[in-house]
Amino acid sequence: MVSVVQRIKEIKQPTGGYIRPGEFKITQLNDSVQLNPNEGIRADIIGMAVDYLTRFMNGSDLKDAFSISIRGACSIKQLENAMELIGRIKGLDDESIISACTLVGYDDCYRKGSTSPEPIGKIDPTDGTISNIRTMVKRGVSFFDKYGPVVLDGFTFKGGYTEKVNSGDGDFITRETVWDFKVLKRDPTENHTLQILMYYLMGLRSEHASKFERLDNLGFLIPA
Repeated sequence: MVSVVQRIKEIKQPTGGYIRPGEFKITQLNDSVQLNPNEGIRADIIGMAVDYLTRFMNGSDLKDAFSISIRGACSIKQLENAMELIGRIKGLDDESIISACTLVGYDDCYRKGSTSPEPIGKIDPTDGTISNIRTMVKRGVSFFDKYGPVVLDGFTFKGGYTEKVNSGDGDFITRETVWDFKVLKRDPTENHTLQILMYYLMGLRSEHASKFERLDNLGFLIPA
């Protein structure tokens, strides 16, 4: 059994994908802030930190927003350290962002079954990276102020998993749309569109089915 992302890598899609990325309508929101092009830590660490901090800044409880990180820490008996990091996250100040980046290092232990996290002491975002994360979280919050409210975030698909796919978690649902939060420097690909389609189909069969049945749209939020 594999995750949604791992399963997608095994699928040979038709040319252009089951859902062509070009079929998505693009809405550009411009805050005139330029991101720093030089980032010194893994792109997925940045992406998860932005995602989870956006959930927190939108009103989610910290333990819920960083639940995957906490599960990963539990799996290798480092819950105490993870909770210490949780206690340092207050908002979008430098210490909060650095602590969030460090905390999401535990995600691999849950998502990939790793026995050790990204070396916690080596996750050291530069000033430019911290500024980028702050900007992208603010963009996420501003987006949901305009297109929200968020009715569900950080959700799993209990009841919707299968013998082939037994893990995967979604990002945000508003009243009409399931959103996949992607910190990308390029346009979404057919793998990304298949991922969000799988989330929708799994959601229809999950404990959250009533929320998914009301949805009319699939969407990507790309704050980069």
